[in-house]
Amino acid sequence: MSERPRHITRLLLTLGPLVLALTGCGGAGERGAEASAAAAAFEQVLADRDRTALCAALAPETRGEVENSEKKPCVDAIGAQDIPAGGAVRSVDVYGRQARAVLASDTLFLSQFPDGWKVVAAGCQPRPDRPYQCTVKGG
Repeated sequence: MSERPRHITRLLLTLGPLVLALTGCGGAGERGAEASAAAAAFEQVLADRDRTALCAALAPETRGEVENSEKKPCVDAIGAQDIPAGGAVRSVDVYGRQARAVLASDTLFLSQFPDGWKVVAAGCQPRPDRPYQCTVKGG
């Protein structure tokens, strides 16, 4: 075998694991960017008081809980939920198909669905040694 094919083989063996590692990170990074965009979009429709878009941004089970709690369709019930404005997205942690978006003054929990990231819980405040307390959440 000539020196050139050996050199290429060594290069591929050396760079192969690095390429695979970076490819794996790219997927998580892309999901994080998508979850962050969904959190920012949720905050925008909240600020715009667009009840239809706000309901569309909720995960199906969360939307169902909002409707059940007020005994009204989501667009009529969401205003009574008193969801606080969270401000800018500061960080996003992605765990498979779940994400936590930490905003300036709120935390959102999201889940990935076939049609994109949806908010599972909003208005969430951390509590020491206990689960988050959320204004809106699924069952």
